Amino acid sequence: MNFTITRQNLHQGLAAVSASIPSKTTLPVLSNILFETAGDGIRMSGTDLDVSVRLQVPAEVKEGGALTAPGKKLQEIARELPDEMVEIATRGDQIELRCGRSRFKLNGLPSDDFPQLPQVDFGSGWSAAGKDLLSLVRHTAFAVSTEESRPVLNGVLWEVRDGEMRMVATNGHRLARMRIPAGPSVETTTQFIVPPAALQQVQRLFKEEDQVTVAREQNHLGFKAGNAEVYTRLIEGTYPNYEQVIPKDNDKSAVIQRKLLESAVRRVAAVASDQTHRIRLEFGPSRVLFNVLTPDLGEAHDEIEISYEGDPITIGFNANYLLEVLRYVGTDEVKMSFKAPERAAVVEPLASGDAEPLDYLCLVMPLRLVD
Repeated sequence: MNFTITRQNLHQGLAAVSASIPSKTTLPVLSNILFETAGDGIRMSGTDLDVSVRLQVPAEVKEGGALTAPGKKLQEIARELPDEMVEIATRGDQIELRCGRSRFKLNGLPSDDFPQLPQVDFGSGWSAAGKDLLSLVRHTAFAVSTEESRPVLNGVLWEVRDGEMRMVATNGHRLARMRIPAGPSVETTTQFIVPPAALQQVQRLFKEEDQVTVAREQNHLGFKAGNAEVYTRLIEGTYPNYEQVIPKDNDKSAVIQRKLLESAVRRVAAVASDQTHRIRLEFGPSRVLFNVLTPDLGEAHDEIEISYEGDPITIGFNANYLLEVLRYVGTDEVKMSFKAPERAAVVEPLASGDAEPLDYLCLVMPLRLVD
């Protein structure tokens, strides 16, 4: 294999693919990137066996071939090379780089040792606007569970049905759900559970202006846009019926300035218990009172003005979960609605002016208050 490539293209390709390389592995070849010549460019691939990334970058190919080489080391080298053309050649299982007066030789491994990436037929897939797909991921993936007791909650549920796409994630204490209209190319009805690591790669590699093609092949899902591809193994299992936990009869609601609420929660949370992070909120006609009492630390009290409808309610929350939800809701004003102190609270964004409201909601489960 022999090709010439700009330092910028080499570095961009290595940076994109190296993110999929595991930090620790018992298989040495997984620390490597697979280089393959392909027409007028070079394909670079990396994988941790669950999520794979492949990127094609322009290069002048003089001799075809394939080899794997240490990904992180190549990335370090490419980042510091002078801004000149880089000549890369292989000799046996060694890869040689020349750039200006710089010379490097790195030991590689045969391309046959590299795991085969999933075969996904993108011709039978569907397309999604990058803007829509990235918005779905950004607004939901934060809520996945990190506990391994229920593997299905370690992923994001992606549903395509009835002319819409929706993503849902929960860890049992908070839940995020977003819906958007599906494009005309979406005629399928399906659902699958996607690992958040794959969605992180989608966020890194694809842009809002991209048109992303998505296709499923048995237990794998593929994403493709331009010269970038992401493949992931899906999480198997049945996702719980999230619809039944979304309250339909909340009869108390507050409209609150999001930044005021965030600031107040942060202030009083400084005195909350390190174990429960519990804060107490008392909603009334025109204000919400914040109270925290931690016997071995102290207490905090605060209040902000709100617009409120319904009977007064006192409810407890884990401050961290509430802050996380508020951060991803993102609008200047939010609506919080309640039924009872032991029932889930719903947090929704409120669009300002003529802005189109997001079909988005988050649930936060309350904490029991101990007087």
